[in-house]
Amino acid sequence: MKKTVPEKKVKSRKVLRKVAKILLVILYLLLLSISFILIFGTNWTISNYGFDSFNQILYTLNSSVTKAGSGVVDEFIFSNIFIPVCLILGIYIFYRIIKYIFRNSNFVWDIELFHKKISNVKLKKVGKVIFTIFPIFLLIFSICYTMSRLYIFDYLISSSKTSDFIKLEYVDPEDVKITFPNKKRNLIYIYLESMENTYANEANGGYFNINYIPELTKIAKENLNFSYTKKMGGAVPLYGTTWTTGAIVASTAGVPIKTSLDANSSEFYDRGVVEKAYSLGDILKDNGYQNYMMVGSDIEFGGREAYLASHGDYTMLDYNTAIDEGVIDEDYYVWWGLEDYKLFNWAKDKLTEIASDDEPFNFTMLTVDTHAVGGYTSNLCEKKYNDSYFNSIACSSSQLGEFIDWIQKQDFYKNTTVILTGDHLSMNKNTFTDVDDDYMRTVYNVYLNPAIQTDCNKNREFSTFDFFPTTLASLGATIDGNKLGLGTNLFSCKKTLSEIYGNKYINKNLPQKSTFYNKHIA
Repeated sequence: MKKTVPEKKVKSRKVLRKVAKILLVILYLLLLSISFILIFGTNWTISNYGFDSFNQILYTLNSSVTKAGSGVVDEFIFSNIFIPVCLILGIYIFYRIIKYIFRNSNFVWDIELFHKKISNVKLKKVGKVIFTIFPIFLLIFSICYTMSRLYIFDYLISSSKTSDFIKLEYVDPEDVKITFPNKKRNLIYIYLESMENTYANEANGGYFNINYIPELTKIAKENLNFSYTKKMGGAVPLYGTTWTTGAIVASTAGVPIKTSLDANSSEFYDRGVVEKAYSLGDILKDNGYQNYMMVGSDIEFGGREAYLASHGDYTMLDYNTAIDEGVIDEDYYVWWGLEDYKLFNWAKDKLTEIASDDEPFNFTMLTVDTHAVGGYTSNLCEKKYNDSYFNSIACSSSQLGEFIDWIQKQDFYKNTTVILTGDHLSMNKNTFTDVDDDYMRTVYNVYLNPAIQTDCNKNREFSTFDFFPTTLASLGATIDGNKLGLGTNLFSCKKTLSEIYGNKYINKNLPQKSTFYNKHIA
């Protein structure tokens, strides 16, 4: 006699089946969503930013990304999380609606009905298995795709190897005798966001038919420019130096930033970036200089505040300071906070105030209008190009030309060295899709009113590490051995590490594990 299952048990089983089915659908949609988010996010990152290593990506993710420019974080969330999730949910809802509409027809919309119409039992099983495991395969594919395109595989391979390159070539500035002249020169150091020589025309060492930076080209021609050719040129940013904080560390401490996967990010930024390195700010402070850093964004972004606070006791002037000092209203926010034309006006006021003191000063500032993606062009500048990014580049060149003119007319200029360098190559990737691989993109640089001159400024191979000792030399300081960190004083004509080893060799060794770096620099 057949055993009768109680009605309550039947109902509870049905409920459990429904719950299980709902949970499986949620899991299915979740796996698909994660896969699409990874693929969309990877493609968005590649299309919009010129990241060249996972080290750079990891550092950016660990830093204060919420302090980034207006719209950057929002755009990422909208493009790479909101849209993929809505796409998956939209497809599922569409499927459910169609299934409901044709519920009484013979039209094949249901997977189970589709299976019933297939006579081959094996084929039905294969189809069911494929449909069931499809999101798992898609997730595996998306993970591999992301790890490949965002250099994660390269990072893991490099991190598994060990190199003594930094140990062998690093010159600790604390062990080097650095002698300043009796009358110390002031320093104005301007980092130009994403400024590279590529923007000039071919006749002047750039790549394009149009010279998008005529004012900066003129300044470079009339002053001292270090170049890898006889024309205007510049430095190559090596591994660990290809974003703003990495660039600042490279040019002031002569070392890269190496980020570890197991690093405690909060501890890393709290204690200060490359905490043990003796940097430009430290040297200048120990020699009686007052250090200042002015930016138009939030100084916390990217660990800049952590680095500067622990290396030279900088007075920091940023977007928040501008509000506190009444430079802008409390609710004012453009691009990354404070656009460059307001930044330059503020800098003029600050320099006038600072120069009235007797102490030598290091006034460092960073522009922001030419930041990826697309840049920002002030209404004060002419928008004469179809490409918004080139308009921002041209606008920046024009504003810098005017600012340098102002500096040169001030009384303090006669005892001041002014340095202009790009921080890194542009990350506005779409701008350079047509640039030939054999053209060397380099960071812009020029030294105005340096304490010394040199005839070794052309046909040189050098990196942004070399800006560290070169800056001190431009102030008239003598450096025993002409080497600091991984940098070489370019005024000395001594061979740089790039000239000795080649950048390819250096870039192969810098990503590898360095016990010396972890112990004596990080």
